[in-house]
Amino acid sequence: MSLFPDHAQQIQDLAQRLERLLEATARLAAENAGLKQQLEQLSGERNALQGKNELVRHRVESMLGRLNDMERSDDR
Repeated sequence: MSLFPDHAQQIQDLAQRLERLLEATARLAAENAGLKQQLEQLSGERNALQGKNELVRHRVESMLGRLNDMERSDDR
């Protein structure tokens, strides 16, 4: 009675499991790369929007200041 066939089956099972793990690793690496690219894009968009928001805020503050100045000059 030889244990060799049992070892051969175990090796084959491990090889199949390893193949599935390698496929999962490749799939996850591709997903990770896509998510990193998406994060980079969204970060760029966020930075652009923050810049626009800051510009609008300064413009509104400037307009409010001019309105206040106009009101003060009208009150005199």
